[in-house]
Amino acid sequence: MALEHALLISLREQPASGLELTRRFERSIGFFWSATHQQVYRTLGRMERDGWVAAEEAAQAGRPPKKVYAVSPLGSDALADWLAQPTAPAGLRSELALKLRGASYGDRAAVLDGVRATRADHATRLGHYRQLQDRDYPDPSALSGQDLDHYLVLRGGILMEETWVTWLTEYLEAHA
Repeated sequence: MALEHALLISLREQPASGLELTRRFERSIGFFWSATHQQVYRTLGRMERDGWVAAEEAAQAGRPPKKVYAVSPLGSDALADWLAQPTAPAGLRSELALKLRGASYGDRAAVLDGVRATRADHATRLGHYRQLQDRDYPDPSALSGQDLDHYLVLRGGILMEETWVTWLTEYLEAHA
């Protein structure tokens, strides 16, 4: 997936400035696709030159106007084309998995410390995702359209984090 597609999806949800998009990446999209402030602005500039987005200036109180980007018809077509393309299956490509496999050849205690830290990160993310689910989707059976799509992506995140926590816990318990 290219950053362009993540930005198109975000802008289809709601037009935004570069700063607003960066904040969305920090809050939600960043859970599965990350981008720096510089990457967002550089990519928006390229997308504007390519005709995928259009920008309008919006006044701000006491500050210079900001550019607010929206998806153009050409950008909508590009997004629709990308969405229709088959997605390659995702496998377990993980530096941590390689370290677990090779732990016998080095400092196992250091590897276990890394596993503990990684498990703690996944547990924290899992807790955050569950809070979002409880707060934003108290009745998933009533959802449809975009709300259902967002909920199901969140559910995927919860299931992935549960898997990480379970797997790393199992690894740590086996080496206790």
